[in-house]
Amino acid sequence: MIQPLMPKATAVWLVENTSLTFDQIADFCGLHVLEVKGIADGDVAQGIKGMDPVASGQLSRAEIERCQGNPATRLMAAESKYKVPPVPPRKGPRYTPVSRRQDRPDAIAWLLRNHPELTDAQIAKMVGTTKPTIQSIRDRTHWNAANIKPVDPVTLGLATQIELDAAVQKAARKLERERKKAAKAAGGVDTLLPASETIAPAPQHATIAAPEREEEREERKSYDADSVFAKLKDVKIEEDDEE
Repeated sequence: MIQPLMPKATAVWLVENTSLTFDQIADFCGLHVLEVKGIADGDVAQGIKGMDPVASGQLSRAEIERCQGNPATRLMAAESKYKVPPVPPRKGPRYTPVSRRQDRPDAIAWLLRNHPELTDAQIAKMVGTTKPTIQSIRDRTHWNAANIKPVDPVTLGLATQIELDAAVQKAARKLERERKKAAKAAGGVDTLLPASETIAPAPQHATIAAPEREEEREERKSYDADSVFAKLKDVKIEEDDEE
């Protein structure tokens, strides 16, 4: 059931201006019956001005008269003419049990040493601490700096492995975006490397020479002087015989 905007002020008005029972008023306003009785006795909500739920559109006069005639019924809030979108609850800092709070400096020291890419906001959200505490541990100015030992926050139970991995991946993506932005601002353009640098040169295969023919081998033979003159001598002898 939707409660009125100002429960105690509405209860004050209903007590003063209607004959509804304490149970009916307490049920509609989300209060305890004894608290409503204390409002009627003047012990509770002293100085609070009553707010008319009929004028604010939270109740109708007919609904009040219906419940006044039958104490067993309960008040039904009037349907609002305006659709108010639900407001999502804001996520506050992570609650850390008292028994684990002395372990937070150890977890912060571990995160600073092993994951320097994490921002202070991410560490504060994960462990449930404040940025000044993180800075004091980073600068070694923490009051208990001599006894701080880096310990994995997952082991200490201050965070889950899924939360730690998600924070590290988010920080890595942010660093990559900043690197590309800085490279673009410096005038560098990320382009592909030329093919001559990325493709390995083709291996040079050794060519196999064709076998020499018999005639070529004969032509390449080297002759000595004795063998040449010996053949010429035989030719001269044959000429003398013919004469």
